[in-house]
Amino acid sequence: MGGLFVIALLALVAGVGIVALIETEPGYLLIAYGGYTVETSFWVGILLIATVVLLLYASVRFLHRLVTSPANVLNWAGERRLRQSARLTSRGLINFVEGNWARSRKQLLRGARYSESPLLNYLLSARASYRLQEPEEMRRHLMQAAESDLEAIIAVDLTQAELQLNDRQYEKALKTLEAARKSPGKHPQVLHLLCKAFDGLGDIEALLALLPALRKHRVSGALELDELEARVYHDLLEQAAVTGDAALLKARWKKYPARLVDDETVQLHYLSSLLVCDEVPTVEREIERRLKKHWKPALVNLYGRIPRESAQKQLAIAEVWLRQHSDDPELLLCLGRLAMVERQWAKARDFLERSHAARPSEEACLELGRLLTAVGDHATAAEVFRVGTGLRSSPLPELPQPDDVVPETHRLET
Repeated sequence: MGGLFVIALLALVAGVGIVALIETEPGYLLIAYGGYTVETSFWVGILLIATVVLLLYASVRFLHRLVTSPANVLNWAGERRLRQSARLTSRGLINFVEGNWARSRKQLLRGARYSESPLLNYLLSARASYRLQEPEEMRRHLMQAAESDLEAIIAVDLTQAELQLNDRQYEKALKTLEAARKSPGKHPQVLHLLCKAFDGLGDIEALLALLPALRKHRVSGALELDELEARVYHDLLEQAAVTGDAALLKARWKKYPARLVDDETVQLHYLSSLLVCDEVPTVEREIERRLKKHWKPALVNLYGRIPRESAQKQLAIAEVWLRQHSDDPELLLCLGRLAMVERQWAKARDFLERSHAARPSEEACLELGRLLTAVGDHATAAEVFRVGTGLRSSPLPELPQPDDVVPETHRLET
């Protein structure tokens, strides 16, 4: 407040001083141009000149604004549209994530009108149309996306292929991916979609050929790729077994990855596939060779399941194994089956009972029960079957049972 008072006081003093100076020394100013002259006091002339200068300056500024105002208005309007486009796109994305497909598409398309890069809007609008089951709208938005950015044609193709794969249109998806698959290094998603397409078509050979590229470009995690590789080789063996071509089966086994060959499940699958191709001697030799290196009860079980008319040699080999694995229930079960092939019923019963005693299993109970029924020991067979039923992976529900045996005369005829 004190500062304003001092300024006002100084301005008043300066004004009084200027007025006094004008009265005591008015001065004289003469301006002559051609035949015209203007005479006035010095101070009035200075005031007039200052007024003319200010008027000229104001006129120039007005003309400048008059010329540039349309551009400023356009720039302001353009910036406003861009802000509105960004806001609509953001809202559209939120609704897309939340699953409000119709609202999301409407906002994304409105936002695309004034967006500098509407590609994302059109791609998401196509996905929203897919969710709304409107294929014509989906295709139209994909075309708009391709036209909005010619350099993003691969992104459009990938979106279309992904939607086709979701509808299990595997052949159409492969056709869509033809152009993109020429440069998979730049577009790893192409490899991922190709993998899904080949898998859907059951083209195991194509999947096998694609595996190196999937690993090279790290399309998926190492564990997921290992699982895919194991499944591909499993299916290749399965295909060969279905055709019954033992030569093809063995050729594919030779190409099996080293890290999978020693897996027990893989070995069982290969040997079982050989049995489908009637390669019984090969399977027997292979199991005998492998059991010398590593004792695997699952292989022993398969050895007893091999269909054969005579098992004298195999029974002798298995009895040698018994010296080192006398309490192995799988080996005892195998010996029981081999003895049954040789029609040595007493020996078969002994081995099966020892297997049951070592570790009761559903398979051993059923095998022993079948033999006991055949030899007429129905009471013991019934008890063994009862135990085997209790060992089922999905046991029977607890239900009330009759207290006494139903008389023979009251039994239903079968």
